[in-house]
Amino acid sequence: MQKIAFAATILCASTVAALAQTTPAPSADGNIPTVAAPDTKNPTAPAEGANSFTEAQAKDRIAEAGYTDVKNLKLDGKGISRVSGMKDGKAVSIALDYQGDIVAK
Repeated sequence: MQKIAFAATILCASTVAALAQTTPAPSADGNIPTVAAPDTKNPTAPAEGANSFTEAQAKDRIAEAGYTDVKNLKLDGKGISRVSGMKDGKAVSIALDYQGDIVAK
């Protein structure tokens, strides 16, 4: 009886560990939970959500991504920081979402 209880315990523990390693799926509205890996991008970015970046942090993050002359930062009603800047000598509109993803047009 103890062997069965021990085997059941091991089976449950391994199942929990396996579930903890799965990548979360997008929700019904297409949003993906916060990205854990810094090199991973949300394909639906910019994602709506409560943005906690300060203006200085947002500008620094955008500058680290290679954008220059970053100005006119505004936080829209969806939690997305919108700025104008330059990249490769071209003027671009830049969006920074709460996950830190940067999208430029």
